[in-house]
Amino acid sequence: MGVSCGGQGKLTVTDDDVIEKSNLSRQFLFRDWNIGQAKSTVAASAAASINPRLNIEALQNRVGAETENVFHDTFWENLSVVINALDNVNARLYVDQRCLYFQKPLLESGTLGAKCNTQMVIPHLTENYGASRDPPEKQAPMCTVHSFPHNIDHCLTWARSEFEGLLEKTPAEVNAYLSNPTEYTNGMRNAGDAQARDNLERVLECLDKEKCETLEDCITWARLKFEDYFANRVKQLAYTFPEDAATSTGAPFWSAPKRFPRPLQFSSSDPSHLQFLMAASILRAETFGIPIPDWVKNPNKLAEVVDRMIVPDFQPKKDAKIVTDEKATSLSTASMDDAVVIDDLIVKLERSRANLQPGFRMKPIQFEKDDDTNYHMDVIAGLANMRARNYSIPEVDKLKAKFIAGRIIPAIATSTAMATGLVCLELYKALDGGHKLEDYRNTFANLALPLFSIAEPVPAKVIKHQDLSWTVWDRWIIKDNPTLRELLDWLREKGLNAYSISCGSCLLYNSMFPRHKERMDKKVVDLARDVAKMEIPSYRRHIDVVVACEDDDDNDIDIPQ
Repeated sequence: MGVSCGGQGKLTVTDDDVIEKSNLSRQFLFRDWNIGQAKSTVAASAAASINPRLNIEALQNRVGAETENVFHDTFWENLSVVINALDNVNARLYVDQRCLYFQKPLLESGTLGAKCNTQMVIPHLTENYGASRDPPEKQAPMCTVHSFPHNIDHCLTWARSEFEGLLEKTPAEVNAYLSNPTEYTNGMRNAGDAQARDNLERVLECLDKEKCETLEDCITWARLKFEDYFANRVKQLAYTFPEDAATSTGAPFWSAPKRFPRPLQFSSSDPSHLQFLMAASILRAETFGIPIPDWVKNPNKLAEVVDRMIVPDFQPKKDAKIVTDEKATSLSTASMDDAVVIDDLIVKLERSRANLQPGFRMKPIQFEKDDDTNYHMDVIAGLANMRARNYSIPEVDKLKAKFIAGRIIPAIATSTAMATGLVCLELYKALDGGHKLEDYRNTFANLALPLFSIAEPVPAKVIKHQDLSWTVWDRWIIKDNPTLRELLDWLREKGLNAYSISCGSCLLYNSMFPRHKERMDKKVVDLARDVAKMEIPSYRRHIDVVVACEDDDDNDIDIPQ
């Protein structure tokens, strides 16, 4: 199109991600040999080879509050237009707020399989992206995922969570403890809750030197995990809630969609049991830096080792607490004895630490779905399918498990190309400037139907007060560094009675507080520095205050920033 090809033109593209195998089918700029390279750099060089006159800078920064020193006021002020190609709502909302703040056009789009949509956000004409929201995606309650799954998605969500807990979070907790034992244990003591207790128990298990020295120790760990997950927990659940259990209203407890579970009996002749044990023990060994001999990948040799193990019998507890509340956000049940148990665990941790090699650290494993040789998906598919077997849920192969657990959003290059084309048509208008609302178009398309719904953007909502009117795009800019009294008088002239003024999360003025009257003759900027403790960075030339106002009839008026 020739965009950013002139002497003053510049295209800045940023993405903090690297190219994965699953990215290749949804776009035209990356190739096999680019896997592992930075997306922005590869895209920029591919685009420059299409049009060598393109002035392009590729960055690897995430766009967010933490990078406002990179994408500072001057950066935003110098932009002509912003084009989103994002994969999550939070990032879209952040960019939308920045574009709203700096009055920049935003061309927003997204794809999902054969569907695509484009939305034009044009200053002072259209509503902004954040003005309307899709309903939040329904997530399965925590108790359903952990104790009452009824489809394979629940099993895979649980499996992914367990993978991260065992192989990423726990080793990271161990390293946090070993890096600063006093600070870590004080933090756990101060928390004093069931979560702190669980964290300490997991760290202690990893620091028990006798249980984590050889690959055989890791196989024993994996075998006991199998027994815990797929036999003991199920026996406890069935003991606490028998098949004929009833709720407080007399209805059957195990009514649909709940499924009554059956414990699994481990068998070394079941290939899926052995595959899970092999993958889990290899990854456990990786976290400890234990060498992995080839014999572990031989099913017969592995079966010999496993068959020699003695697994202790399990007795269900009468007082076990199992969370059934669908609104619960934690599965750890608090106890009066938590503080005592935490102190006891800390003493044991100190003993275990004394037996470690100097400088010992664990290696946390981050889930990586695209490497078929790393055993990550073997563990997750194994965990999910054994659990599915517990609850008589149909199992899935590793590819389907990867699709769900890897949260891969289906994508095809056709939808991407269509969204890109539609956005670029609108880009001509945005750069040309001076267009009316009815010149712009938003599109929703579904190539599978096919459906093409093209409409004018929704106009920005107008707020009126006396002879004034404004939209979400407006700002009231007050120069010459006013005092608090001057700011209140300035608003009063517009028929607005300010009763609250805040800066960030701090209150600079509230008409209900008599002591705030003492601040009347102080500069608003000085109040922001002294009261809100705001440090105004060198790249910022203003401060923002939010004012809550009423009119003379005590009606709240939503005024611009």
